[in-house]
Amino acid sequence: MIDDELRPRARPIPDRCADGPGTIVVGIDGSDSSLHAAAYAAGLARRQGSRLVVVYVRKLASPALPLAGAVVAVIDAQDQIERELRTAVEQRVSLLALDVELVVRTGEPYAELIEVAEQVHADAVIVGRSTKLLHRVMGSLAVKLVRAGRWPVTVVP
Repeated sequence: MIDDELRPRARPIPDRCADGPGTIVVGIDGSDSSLHAAAYAAGLARRQGSRLVVVYVRKLASPALPLAGAVVAVIDAQDQIERELRTAVEQRVSLLALDVELVVRTGEPYAELIEVAEQVHADAVIVGRSTKLLHRVMGSLAVKLVRAGRWPVTVVP
């Protein structure tokens, strides 16, 4: 028989694992790989009890687009993506009982993701793999984030 003083005492279980990421930032642009990244990030945030910050960066309309109609089409497409993301966050993610925030910015994705990650004190950044051939030569968003070396970066295919 073990004396009560020698018996190991149960420690209270913390609400959140202290060794996992407290805040996860995920970049979304509406592509399949970015939606896979969002699903992965949501699962990770749920398992770790982390805050999830979803970042959608609307790109500035390029002056190289020769027709006003093309600019309007780009803006309409971005509006549609933003509406779908808001709906997904409100409906799907709320079912998972996550602490989630959608941040919409306009600008260059790399700069905006870095700024948001710094503002929210991110512990991890998750993005989807680029499917553009030019990024293999010039460097993708994921490669730039890894080179920044500020957070662990996970690239989801």
